[in-house]
Formats: sequence, structure tokens, C-alpha cells
Amino acid sequence: MDIRDLDRRALATMGAVVARTGPDQLRLPTPCADWTLHGLLRHQVSENLGFAAAARGVTGDLRAWDQGDLCGDPHRAFLDSAEAMTRAFAEDVLDRRLQIREFGFFRGRVALGMHVLDCVVHGWDVARTIGVAYEPDADLVRHALEVAALIPTGAPSDERPRTSFAPVVEVPAGSSDLDRLLALVGRRPAEG
Repeated sequence: MDIRDLDRRALATMGAVVARTGPDQLRLPTPCADWTLHGLLRHQVSENLGFAAAARGVTGDLRAWDQGDLCGDPHRAFLDSAEAMTRAFAEDVLDRRLQIREFGFFRGRVALGMHVLDCVVHGWDVARTIGVAYEPDADLVRHALEVAALIPTGAPSDERPRTSFAPVVEVPAGSSDLDRLLALVGRRPAEG
């Protein structure tokens, strides 16, 4: 498995959904608590740029993870940040240790796995928000599910460990891999 290829395809899959957003939808609430569609897209652009900065060796500067600006064109901003991300990881960084936000240092290939997870889940968030179909490739979902399974979950209270996503929700036995992934990161795939 080429993690770089998975990441490029995850970015392209999310980008196809982002391309379908309209300016009148940017104020809509998303499945991410406290985020409008504008906020979610700005977050993903920031994440793309932050991962790119980490691959270039930026450490200790959390501002690198908050540089996303939609500039009135969310799709163009997403594409530009995705290109920066892909270009940065084209270098020989898969075995280097990269600082990912405040979460710590991870090998480049692990960081890319985390990014795939972000793209697959946030692609679903955007699709759900604007009411369009979302069908990422099965291998993207499987990889994201494997990464999500490694995230500490804790209990749904203020005492739970710091996590990247909302607490796990229950889904019926036999649910699809995508629904299981979404549940692991606190989404409710059956709602909406």
C-alpha cells in the first residue's frame, strides 16, 4: 500500500465534494459540533497546510496549523492547500519524525494515515451538510477505520482524555465500514 497514493485519493475525494459547495451553504451547521461549513472547510485547509509545514520540518509553532484562509473561494483554497500537502510529502519524509499539532511526534507515514482519516471523515461531514452522496473508495475507508481504531476514546465526559474527535457512538451490528468509521469518531451516520 502506498500511503501517499491513499492520501492523494482521499484529498481528491474530499475535493470533489468541496467543489459542490455553494456560498449560500457556508453558514450551515455541520456534523462537527460548533462548526459551520465555512469553519469546517477553513479547518481542513489549515490541516492540509499544517501537515505540509510539518513535512517541511516546522516544529513548535502551532500557528502553522491555523493558517487556512478561504479567500472567498473554498474550493480553490482547498485545492491549493491539497497541492501544498502533496508536494511536501513527495519529499523523503515517510520515516522522519514530524510534529503533528500538539499531539506529538509521529513518523511521516503515520502522519499521512492521520491525514487520510481527516479527509475521509471531513469529506463525509461536508457531503452530509450539503446533502450530496459520499462514496469514498473502500480502501480509503478501511485505512481510515484502522487509524481511527487507534485513537483514545475515553468516556463521554469532561474527564476523558484529550482526543481529536467526539466520543464514540453505537452503530448496529453489521454496519458498513464507513458507518463504523463515522461512529468511532463520534458521528451519527444514521441521523440526517
